Amino acid sequence: MIEPHSGRIRAALLATAAVLVLASCARQPPAGSTVVPEPPAEAAAATMERADADMAAVLDALASLGGKPIETLSATEARAQPTPADAVKLVMSRQGIQPPEQVASATDRTINGEGGEIPIRIYTPEGQGPFPVIVYYHGGGWVIADLDTYDASARALAREAGAIVVASHYRQGPEHKFPAAHDDAFRAYQWTVANAMALGGDPDKIAVAGESAGGNMATAVSLRARDTGITQPVHELLIYPVAGSDMNTASYQENADAKPLNKPMMAWFMQQYLNPGDAQDPRINLVEADLGGLPPTTIIGAQIDPLRSEGQALAERLEAAGVPVAYRVYDGVTHEFFGMGAVVDDARDAQEFAGARLKASFADAAPGG
Repeated sequence: MIEPHSGRIRAALLATAAVLVLASCARQPPAGSTVVPEPPAEAAAATMERADADMAAVLDALASLGGKPIETLSATEARAQPTPADAVKLVMSRQGIQPPEQVASATDRTINGEGGEIPIRIYTPEGQGPFPVIVYYHGGGWVIADLDTYDASARALAREAGAIVVASHYRQGPEHKFPAAHDDAFRAYQWTVANAMALGGDPDKIAVAGESAGGNMATAVSLRARDTGITQPVHELLIYPVAGSDMNTASYQENADAKPLNKPMMAWFMQQYLNPGDAQDPRINLVEADLGGLPPTTIIGAQIDPLRSEGQALAERLEAAGVPVAYRVYDGVTHEFFGMGAVVDDARDAQEFAGARLKASFADAAPGG
């Protein structure tokens, strides 16, 4: 079944006990062929050629900021590099674009975690509560980035889903190895469940969401909630999640030198956060985890992204486990596009899609469920 989307996204619907919308927008190599990664300069140009014009403008702005290859740096140096969020701000300045509609409030605080205080930011939408609640985990390979880097994504989710968003930071590698970030993510979820009413939220309507490494942790939180018998999320939104440990998938080969995320960067992230052998842990290698009993899931992917294949594999594994899944890949955009709604059309569409999916699960949530 083809899902119309301005003629740009291909989707197939698998109708079983679950619903899986599969979209594959990337050019695939001929059967039996081997994809040889291009030299970095040529690969960067190839990324720009495949990107839509609005996405290419962000990539051009990012390149102009003069960042160094993260995989050549220490973690401290990498954290100081310009980010795609910085590039979006530059494009907005160049084009005279004002920030999108704001939420009613955004409040910073800390909560107690196993390794010390965990910074969180609570976004409250306009309107009258009680509101649904989303616990959101930012990306950065478990090593770089923070709440500020992904502020636009959290605001978009609060706006589109009409929900309180509790965005959680977490301990990062290499200073804090696996499973430190995952433990902090679960702690933030536990805190939110216990404090939802005090925040003006509905404790029966709590979802988890995350981007990249944060998408991985959102699913790990759902698994741990299931296994420990605490309140489970009513939905999980996974945006280009880290879902496997195989770096030889079709999308890894196709996007080995892509921007802003590529294969050397992912290998560096894994080295910084994981101990030897951790890559096969089911909290990292989600495609090999027991996924039964997880909540309805939305997975959003990007064509120009080494993680695209494992996102699709995760969608297929969830569907096989009986979990309702919607999976959509956006053509012409890269990893990190979701928070770029101010300047990238597909980001706005993805935000609306995510919001609609979350709202549907919130509407279906039964009191006390």
